[in-house]
Amino acid sequence: MGCNRKQGYLQHKKYNMSILEQLLAMIAPHACIGCRTEGALLCTACVAGLPAFPSRCYRCGKRTPDYRTCRSCRASSGMYQMIVASIYDGLSKELVHKLKFARGRAAAYDMAQALAICFSASDATLISHIPTAPARVRQRGYDQAALIARALAQKTGVPYTPLLARLGDQRQVGRTREQRRRQMQGVFRVTRPELLNQHVLLVDDVLTTGATCEAAAQALRKAGAKRVSAAVFAAA
Repeated sequence: MGCNRKQGYLQHKKYNMSILEQLLAMIAPHACIGCRTEGALLCTACVAGLPAFPSRCYRCGKRTPDYRTCRSCRASSGMYQMIVASIYDGLSKELVHKLKFARGRAAAYDMAQALAICFSASDATLISHIPTAPARVRQRGYDQAALIARALAQKTGVPYTPLLARLGDQRQVGRTREQRRRQMQGVFRVTRPELLNQHVLLVDDVLTTGATCEAAAQALRKAGAKRVSAAVFAAA
């Protein structure tokens, strides 16, 4: 009962926050960080003008169609493709900062808009997200990857379902790719294995080394996912 009450309280709190944000947006709408146009943190024109990330294997950099992982890298990564909407610089970097460190939840919708432009490269049938470390979620009051995933599902019509739970609060800033890979082993637990007999698209905000995405993909593949891809707003 106590757990159910807590879950109900958190859902009610999130619902109230969403209503408050909508009211604030009407009273004091956001200004675009690129051109100062009123209405969004990044307007449609500025989203379209973000520096495009080339279609290539995210691991070795080899040019590939539709952002696919090359055959040699796919064998060890478990990731079929890694769609990237933009280079992590300039407006993209500032938008991520707004979402992660300045409580700019509206940035998630702008990131989803950028990802929706690239979505035709994927034939995924289910959208999910890579869970953020629990400590970061408590600190921010939301999981930014989940916000982006839900918005992308709304924009594309592909269903969204949380599939993973994250264990621990691993911090990866400043670590090498190999250190990140070891640190992420066993971090993700699959919560809905009955939904995995299809192509799953995992959503996140930023790609650095790919270690987190790979750990999430491997957990899903082991649990029965037919294919796993990822879509991230920006790559460093």
